[in-house]
Amino acid sequence: MDKRLKPGDKEFERKLVDKFFQKFGEGQLSIRDATKAMRRISRLTQPEFAKHRGISLATLRKIETGNGAANVETLNKIGDIFGLEVGFVKKVKKKI
Repeated sequence: MDKRLKPGDKEFERKLVDKFFQKFGEGQLSIRDATKAMRRISRLTQPEFAKHRGISLATLRKIETGNGAANVETLNKIGDIFGLEVGFVKKVKKKI
């Protein structure tokens, strides 16, 4: 049996989602990191996540490794699982 399919700790999962949205809101997540986080929080493998979101596995792998660019439609498909869509946001200045 696949270990990922076992019921998870709901409180732990809620904390993961809260932490994701906190980092997201602070502009601390790249597209690569946000995509990986959404997939992991969803407890899906890359092939499962790609199929679930309606994108190719190759595209997902390129995004997660930072070796490819994705169009707006693909990013919206990925982000939709967390109620997100692509848009302009104000840049966060990096602290030195």
